Amino acid sequence: MDEPRTPFRLPLIAILRGVMPVEVAEHCEVLVEEGFDAIEIPTNSPDWTRSVAIAASGFGDRARIGAGTVLEAAHVDALLAAGGTLVVTPNVRPAVIRRAVGLGLQVVAGFATTSEAFDALEAGAPMLKLFPAAVYGPAMVRALRSVLPPVPLFAVGGITPETLPVYLAAGCQGVGIGGELYRPGQSAEHTRTQARRFREAWMEHTA
Repeated sequence: MDEPRTPFRLPLIAILRGVMPVEVAEHCEVLVEEGFDAIEIPTNSPDWTRSVAIAASGFGDRARIGAGTVLEAAHVDALLAAGGTLVVTPNVRPAVIRRAVGLGLQVVAGFATTSEAFDALEAGAPMLKLFPAAVYGPAMVRALRSVLPPVPLFAVGGITPETLPVYLAAGCQGVGIGGELYRPGQSAEHTRTQARRFREAWMEHTA
């Protein structure tokens, strides 16, 4: 079976949950400098469409900027209007997936069960996200890989630099990183430090 390939140079999706528009540029800047090219701003962040617009305007030529916690078609339309190109969902909503795929956006669809994973694929999702991964663990990833087609699989939820290699070894092509990377109010330099830790863990595993 061919190894699934992601559209990202570094398949670590940075999740800036709670980021403010006034600070989003500085955090995106350090992430891009550290090699990240997939950045997600969840829809439950303050004025998220403004943050997406700022990030896409400043960094859209170097990274895919998108929204996470995308729950409805209106979120997809708002993301597109803001210049975003990446849609990340926490669950399987076929209408949302179809809408995003139909608009030419990259989609990472969240799921928690094998049935949901196949429902997401049937709706057209090109990439999958096991969420919350820390609840299910790498054993779930290995089991999924025995039945899933060769599509990129991300682990999201509770991933640390120490557990990242374990999920990759189990069959994930990448991960999404939230609280271990960014928490509201932290400095951009702290974001840089954490981003570097994850990038180094990735590089050590893939060397």
